[in-house]
Amino acid sequence: MDNIIRTENLNYEYEGFDNDSLTITALNDINLEIKKGSFTAVLGKNGSGKSTLAKNINGLLLPTKGVIYVNDMDTADDGLIWEIRKTAGMVFQNPDNQIVAAIVEDDVAFGPENIGIPAEEIRSRIDDAMKSTGIYEVRHKAPGLLSGGQKQRVAIAGVLAMKPECIIFDEPTAMLDPKGRAEVRDIIKRLHQEGITVLLITHFMEEAAGADRTIIMNNGNIISDGTPAEIFSNTELIEMAGLDVPAAVKIRNKLRLRGFDIPDNIIDMEGLADFLCGMKHERKENGRLSETIDISAANSSGLGVNESDGSSEKQSENCGGLSIVVEHLSCVYNKGLSDETVALDDVSFNIKAGEFVGLIGHTGSGKSTLIQHINGLIKADSGRIFAGDMEVTAEKVSMKEVRRRVGIVFQYPEYQLFEENVELDVAFGPKNLELSKEEIDSRVRTAIRQAGLDFDEIAKRSPFELSGGQKRKAAIAGVIAMKPEVLILDEPAAGLDPQSHKEILSMIRNLHNETGCTVILVSHNMNDVVQFCDKVLVMNRGKLMLSGSPAEIFRRDSLLKDSGLGLPDPGELIYIMKKRGADIKGALTNEQAAKAIEDYLRSDL
Repeated sequence: MDNIIRTENLNYEYEGFDNDSLTITALNDINLEIKKGSFTAVLGKNGSGKSTLAKNINGLLLPTKGVIYVNDMDTADDGLIWEIRKTAGMVFQNPDNQIVAAIVEDDVAFGPENIGIPAEEIRSRIDDAMKSTGIYEVRHKAPGLLSGGQKQRVAIAGVLAMKPECIIFDEPTAMLDPKGRAEVRDIIKRLHQEGITVLLITHFMEEAAGADRTIIMNNGNIISDGTPAEIFSNTELIEMAGLDVPAAVKIRNKLRLRGFDIPDNIIDMEGLADFLCGMKHERKENGRLSETIDISAANSSGLGVNESDGSSEKQSENCGGLSIVVEHLSCVYNKGLSDETVALDDVSFNIKAGEFVGLIGHTGSGKSTLIQHINGLIKADSGRIFAGDMEVTAEKVSMKEVRRRVGIVFQYPEYQLFEENVELDVAFGPKNLELSKEEIDSRVRTAIRQAGLDFDEIAKRSPFELSGGQKRKAAIAGVIAMKPEVLILDEPAAGLDPQSHKEILSMIRNLHNETGCTVILVSHNMNDVVQFCDKVLVMNRGKLMLSGSPAEIFRRDSLLKDSGLGLPDPGELIYIMKKRGADIKGALTNEQAAKAIEDYLRSDL
């Protein structure tokens, strides 16, 4: 039996929200075979059917039509459901949705206990699973005290303790910082090397590049199936599916424009760095460049950011924002208790009115605590905060006024949608300001437009019927309708497909340009920080570690990496090449990286 998973004419339909007779086809005649021991990545925009496919394989959903076999077991057979889930375990996007116990080792033991494994074998299984995922040292801790990456490893350990032959990972790194993402990615790679079949659903193209096979889904159909190199060579298909190519492919293609012959199978950063460093060594041996290089095509391409400093070329003349001044801000959680945690430690900085600022740092560095202080949601233990001429930390300040002027969009803001239609949801905030009906209606229309949505198309629809990207925009519109002078966004594009990600960030940039509001963008995506931000603040263990322009910040690549942070994709490639001994200049953009690599390859010849 070569196949561990096999589907035959698989269909799945969801019932509509407003009318039980209305159905949404999520999977349409899927015929798929997954071989034992393989590593398959599944790509597709939000709503393409990826997660629905995963839940059908795991038996969380049952086919509307067709059949799924897991090791020749029909998932529709109730008597086999636990055996099926033991065979094909599943790790979800948000580990908090999967962790059920108060202590790490109890959570890992939950699965084996529920299928009647003897106690002595459970002990052995959970110890092996925790050691395999690197969480053995925190086995007696509460999961709530762990970082996002550690929580995800707890979830993986819980699945591993069931001893599955196959693990389905449904966007397991979507909510993680760069360090946590790398840790989980390394675990997945090692599990595959140990013989476990891996089915990875992801929006990170770099993760798909490491698979043996890549499948693209769109509108409930499989539209492409092949090796990663084959899939990512078809740029027309990638664009049609609302996806992107790995960053290494983009830089590889720019180097090809400069005349360098790089094979199609070079699609990841490590492979590209190895190839380029090997090319340098070979050309040193030969003492010459083998071809004349025409760089005119590369130089003619437009850049999304300013090449001089990496910041985007935009600053609104209409400055409708507030300055932010933070002076010696400190915050301690659970003061005096055994789990006392210093969340903020003497943090001070200034943000000019109308600036677009990136706030970065590893999970637990203090970012979320900081932004909630700026909005007045958390009261400072010591220090002061000013938003314009308003002292947020003053005893008698009006919190209603603070939150009107300083708006926060939390991570996954669509979880806050609750009204029967989008118009009512967006109007909720303005209604609480006791504005006139005319002013409320005007604000709602303007906010929906500024969020990148069509009012006439979207206003009367239930927010729960919208796509993932549309939900995110509708939720952000609810904050925009309050007309904040400072807009704080906590990972606004987390979990979205590449196309929706671009739309959300472009919408924020356009709003900033139109209103001149001050924007603070909390992000783990360093490419976004480079492209959109004028200034970057770097948090580390509750302290402000660095402050400066993107160029100044990302020049400190070793310090950032040591602090558990990532780099923009071009900087990541340059960093890897430096680790291999290359004497090469840094880069913030793909164009800069291509030029730096060409200079490196030409030097000393």
